[in-house]
Amino acid sequence: MSKVTPNSADNTDTDSQASFEAEKLKEAADRVFSYYFPPPEKPGKRRKHHLFSVSPDIDTEALLTNASEDLLSISAIAADLADDVEGSRRSVALALSRMAEGVQLLVERALDHHESAQMKARASA
Repeated sequence: MSKVTPNSADNTDTDSQASFEAEKLKEAADRVFSYYFPPPEKPGKRRKHHLFSVSPDIDTEALLTNASEDLLSISAIAADLADDVEGSRRSVALALSRMAEGVQLLVERALDHHESAQMKARASA
């Protein structure tokens, strides 16, 4: 019984064929990606280290008011979540709600101080 061994000359032809097919497949994939995901025409202005920004011309009262309302929303979401969970998760949700309420009180106090300073400034002018 004899063992059939592959001819190395035949293998190189198959390898080059496979390599050619892989190259064609890559070119086709590149065309598809560039068609469906074209590069942006103009690169956007990139900001360093800022995901969000607040317009510098917004006054302090508006900033504090929005922060207070957002904290109330966070507290309400956490309190609602506490109703749906049990055990330690409930304790964490209630703690988040109470922390948000505490910070919201601090923001409201800062807003009160800001308003009283504005009233004093108007009265003295």
